[in-house]
Parts: sequence; structure tokens; C-alpha cells
Amino acid sequence: MRDHRKLRAFELADDLVLTIYASTKGFPRDEQFGLTSQVRRATVSIASNIVEGCARNSEADFLHFLDMAYGSAREVEYQISLAHRLGYLSQDDFNSLNSKCEETAKVLNGLIRSLRK
Repeated sequence: MRDHRKLRAFELADDLVLTIYASTKGFPRDEQFGLTSQVRRATVSIASNIVEGCARNSEADFLHFLDMAYGSAREVEYQISLAHRLGYLSQDDFNSLNSKCEETAKVLNGLIRSLRK
């Protein structure tokens, strides 16, 4: 078993979750069960899949959960882009979130590629 807390990918994903929650507090109330919930769940899914993958005994299972985390990171990229285009995120907030999300995805992708070699 691996310790997820030692992975840079987890640290970035965990930080992204906290930032997304803070940034979505100002979303319109009518989005509470829509985009607000969806982007929060997708972001939590990134970190959660890393944690679950680390708890698995096989390399194949670990990779499977990292792949799911990577997919969720790409999903969040779209959702914050949509939120920005709908006017829910300022340009500065979008740039900051997008940068954090891209870095998380990049580190995850690097981890996945290194494990597949």
C-alpha cells in the first residue's frame, strides 16, 4: 500500500478541492444542484480516486484509479471554463483555478506514464 499523502498529485488535488469550494460559494443559488454541485463532486473525485488507488494492492488497480482521477481533472477544466463563460468566475479566478487544475492533471499524467513504463 502507498501513502497518498506523500504524492505530489494528491497534494495538488487536495488544494484544488479547497480552492474550488471557496470559489463556488459565490455561484448563483439556482446552480446549487447544478454546476456548483457537479464541479465540487468532480474535484473531490480527483483526490478521492488517488486515495482509493493508493489503498489498492496491485499496480493495475492503482493505475486504474489514477486514470479516473485524470479524467475527473479534465472534467473540472471544462466545468470551470463553463462557469467562467457563464459569468460565475472572474477572469482572475478562472486563470488561477485553470492553472491549478492543469498542474494537477500534468502531475497525474506524469505519474501514470512513469508507472506504465
